[in-house]
Amino acid sequence: MRRPPVAQHAPHRTPSAWGSALRMLGIGVAVVAVSALGIGGFIAADLALRVSDGAVDLEGAPEVAPPSLGAYPGEFAILLVGTDECGAVSKQKLGERCVKEEGIRNDVNLLVHVSEEPRKVSVVSLPRDLMLEVPDCTREDGSVASGSSKAPINSVFERAGLSCVAKSVGELSGIDIGFAAKLSFDGVMKITDAIGGVEICIGGTGIRDRHTGIDWDPGPRTVSGYEALQFIRVRKGIGDGSDLARISNQQQYMSRLAKTILSSETLTDPGKVLRLANVVADNVDPSKELANPVRLAQLALALKDVPFDEFKFLQLPTLEDPDDDDRVVVNEEAAAPMWEAIRTGESMQITGKASNHGGVVTEEAPTPSAPPSDAPSPAPSASQGVVLSDQISGIDLNQQTCSGGKRR
Repeated sequence: MRRPPVAQHAPHRTPSAWGSALRMLGIGVAVVAVSALGIGGFIAADLALRVSDGAVDLEGAPEVAPPSLGAYPGEFAILLVGTDECGAVSKQKLGERCVKEEGIRNDVNLLVHVSEEPRKVSVVSLPRDLMLEVPDCTREDGSVASGSSKAPINSVFERAGLSCVAKSVGELSGIDIGFAAKLSFDGVMKITDAIGGVEICIGGTGIRDRHTGIDWDPGPRTVSGYEALQFIRVRKGIGDGSDLARISNQQQYMSRLAKTILSSETLTDPGKVLRLANVVADNVDPSKELANPVRLAQLALALKDVPFDEFKFLQLPTLEDPDDDDRVVVNEEAAAPMWEAIRTGESMQITGKASNHGGVVTEEAPTPSAPPSDAPSPAPSASQGVVLSDQISGIDLNQQTCSGGKRR
């Protein structure tokens, strides 16, 4: 299944007006593509100065091609980080939960990789309780934060900022990360509002969770504003109540956000595009290589023809940390083939559930009749690409999921 082509604007009468039209088209394309890859997106055109304010350098990042007209050449990777910092709106809603003794933590970590032609998009969610090796990192003020042989990933932003998170994830995955961006609680709410909300699906018996204040019946529900934040934060009211269940629920939100952004209704609504452009400019902090409107349009153009079944939302496979049962470590045996397939641009076949921890559920296909016990197992088709371990939860954009809700 392929997305409908982006609508083209008619030419305007004067050179200055035509230039403005091209600029606005760049905004729209950038909104569409980058928003589809994570909890939001980051776009700018004449908003470039606002986006670039506070942009950070990525230490040790690969050299990237300079901005130019046309699709970005070759592969690229973007790290999207969602922090637990509260803004003016979330402070009103969350109250005392916004008062923290510790610093800002990177609770949502998404590595987005886009391959060379034929393009494939892989979005890998890394659990906030993941223990990993953290390298020495240079902070924005020039001081150096010492590395650690083992630290929780959600402490890395507090340790040395966005650049250090990108550097750590790059070393973990073996993927060169050229771009990164950070989004806060308020950013999630405002971006969802800008597109008129996202329709999600509540399964099971509904969700009741005192920690987020959710008490929702099963069925479809359009969330925006604070409800969108509640939905991506809920944990105890879905699946087995773990952070791994929450990640799958966040992937439901992201995939539906992507489809909303990519829909013809959004693409042909200039008001929605402009609202989203302004919200992103005010609420997303990018790396310096990303704070450029031409660059964003390049990345967008690289994605315009990617089929939905080649957009993969995957969860990093993990095992319980032997030193701390509240933490997890990478399941190296299951993860290695996934990382290799992403690096080499191969198609991947998901064999695990949409959520191995019950965060979401999908409609199951009828089970085929079992072959005779002495019959050989069919070999995977070459067209399926790399067959991922069933320890890896995930979906593609063609799949519909519903929250594995429970009344707690």
